Amino acid sequence: MLAIAGVATAAVVLFAIPLGVVLQQSHRDQELLRLQRDAVAATRTIDLSAVAGDRVELPRSPDALAVYDRSGRRVAGRGPARADALVRTVLRRGRLASATGENRLTAAVPLLQGERVVGVVRASRGDAAVADKDRRSWLELAGLALGVVAFACAAALVLGRRLATPLERLAQAAGRLGSGDFGVRAPRAAVAEVDAVGEALDASAERLQALVTRERAFTADASHQLRTPLAALKLELEAMELRGDSSAESAAALAQVARLQATVDTLLAVARDAPRRAESADVVSLFDELGERWRGALAEQARPLRVETPPARWKLNASGPVALEILEVLIDNACRHGGGQVTLRAREVQDWIAIDVEDEGEGFSGDPAEAFERRSGTDGGAGIGLALARSLAAAEAGSLSVSRPRPRPVLTLLLPRAQ
Repeated sequence: MLAIAGVATAAVVLFAIPLGVVLQQSHRDQELLRLQRDAVAATRTIDLSAVAGDRVELPRSPDALAVYDRSGRRVAGRGPARADALVRTVLRRGRLASATGENRLTAAVPLLQGERVVGVVRASRGDAAVADKDRRSWLELAGLALGVVAFACAAALVLGRRLATPLERLAQAAGRLGSGDFGVRAPRAAVAEVDAVGEALDASAERLQALVTRERAFTADASHQLRTPLAALKLELEAMELRGDSSAESAAALAQVARLQATVDTLLAVARDAPRRAESADVVSLFDELGERWRGALAEQARPLRVETPPARWKLNASGPVALEILEVLIDNACRHGGGQVTLRAREVQDWIAIDVEDEGEGFSGDPAEAFERRSGTDGGAGIGLALARSLAAAEAGSLSVSRPRPRPVLTLLLPRAQ
């Protein structure tokens, strides 16, 4: 709309200004022609051949008339005492002439006697009439220009709405598609380019629906295949305890099975939750659980775990099990690839809570971003890996990054703070 209105305004200005200038010149030329006609009419009643001492009589006229003889001396009327440039030009050339200046129009007409120039009649009048006509012309042009621009704006508004409304509907359809409604279809607008976008969006929705359906089917199958052997293993371990064959190793194995079941349940829940549910997690509880789980594993390597207890009021606007799994991965990474003491701390960053996991190792040898890349092979260890941990953080509207790559590396989990 702004583009069309701007083009219309520019076109009107480029047309109206030259036209106004031309009209101004036309009004001035017309008024000069009237003045010349009146001056010519006045010469018919003026006679310079009268007897010496007789007064030259001038006709009645609203203009200022003056008569000059051949020597350029004024002999009658109102005007300069001596001939001005315009009168001298007429005396020299013997032809009518006119001029403008100082808000007045002036015309000079030769007086002929026997085809000889014997004098000049000079007529002068103000240009108030010309100014009035110019003012009316400019007002009319301004009104016409405003009308043209208003019409262009109205046409632009109609055209803009015709183009914008289909795009707004496409945006709504794209938003529903992004929120998981794969059955949405873009409306048609009888605009070829917009309809082409709608067709592409519909095709994308169909492909995404097929892809998500396959992924959900795979998730359900994987859930069944994982849970069944885990449940069987747990039953065997519990049966050993009931028979009295339990040991420290079987108790530890049973705890690991329970932890693996919780991990599987958490990952499957995250994969199926769309959109994300409104949950909160207590930071102190997360730190207590992590300290209880990992102090023993780190103590076996003669490495301490330092947990800096945060304020009790700090809560995360995120799923507790998901945040716990992410932090498990970070501590496991520090346990496997780091060295020395492992430190777990939390800090406030405006409306966010940053949780840092630090160890005293050498840190990342190459580009830290490569640690979050998915690999086809395995690293020989358990856990879900930093790549999946970052995906889990993104699913909770947070982020996972390397705050300090080396030495004493620090990995930071940033999650929104619950109000």
